[in-house]
Amino acid sequence: MGVSDELLRHVVRTTGLPTAVARRVVSDVMGYFVETAEEYVRRRHVELRRDGLGNARIWALLREELDVRPVAAPKLSERQLRRIVYG
Repeated sequence: MGVSDELLRHVVRTTGLPTAVARRVVSDVMGYFVETAEEYVRRRHVELRRDGLGNARIWALLREELDVRPVAAPKLSERQLRRIVYG
């Protein structure tokens, strides 16, 4: 994943990290957030089910988590979340 020169300079300037380390960190963070809302919901649903949570709690958590994602996800209803997971 390409890293914006402007963003890289900002991270180097504000953190004092060496350029190579800052590039890797920015690339890793950007890679984490390239998931679509649908990919995120599917992945998190599996993780939360594995942790033993029931769907009622999972839907609420997913809505909360999507609200604070750096790239705004569309507002999804519980029904839309279920359709993403179950088709």
